Amino acid sequence: MSERLDILVFGAHADDAEIGMGGTIAKHTTAGMLVGICDLTEAEMSSNGTVEQRRREADDAAAVLGLYSRTNLQLPDRGLELTRSNIDSIVAEIRRSRPRLVFAPYWVDRHPDHIACSKLVEEAVFNAKLRKYMPELPPVQVEQLIYYYINDMEQVSLVVDVSEQYETKRQSLLAYRSQFQAVSQLEDRVSTPLTDRYVERVEARDMLLGQARSWQYAEGFALKRPHEVKLF
Repeated sequence: MSERLDILVFGAHADDAEIGMGGTIAKHTTAGMLVGICDLTEAEMSSNGTVEQRRREADDAAAVLGLYSRTNLQLPDRGLELTRSNIDSIVAEIRRSRPRLVFAPYWVDRHPDHIACSKLVEEAVFNAKLRKYMPELPPVQVEQLIYYYINDMEQVSLVVDVSEQYETKRQSLLAYRSQFQAVSQLEDRVSTPLTDRYVERVEARDMLLGQARSWQYAEGFALKRPHEVKLF
């Protein structure tokens, strides 16, 4: 990758980033910023959809959002253990893309893979700045690690108005047809919480969060350390 990313978003599975911050991604790509998503796994354990389907859907969503890049580390789905190998794969991705900001799933979530992804990325962001760690790649100092919500939401410390970008977020989610479309008796798919109006529930959550600011829609984020804002 020749250009430095402004934002790199990590998710355990394709669709995690879109659920949590699709509007924020669209807000930044529309402004001309370079945004990438790195999916850690190919979601091969998903109840619905093949790896090939999920890959096509991720590409479709990337086009909707205007991403600069989308990569997949092909780590094992339901096997995101805190190992040196997994951490090193993420460190290498950070050093290749040299992002200014990194986003990861919130550290509390009902899905164990989301929690594991959060911890792996936190470890990798720290290690990426150490010049003697994996010295074959130049070190990278990330300005801030920010956490987005997929399922459970608490301790919101940063909100972004995504009202103007919400239709783009909605279309990026609808690209994941294998995951979010209602199940037909004619299909080789099973009913899951994702097939039961899940996109509508995400929209309701984002609408409720925006209401506190008199915005139509908002996305929330959490921080573990203060975020610097330059007003002038």
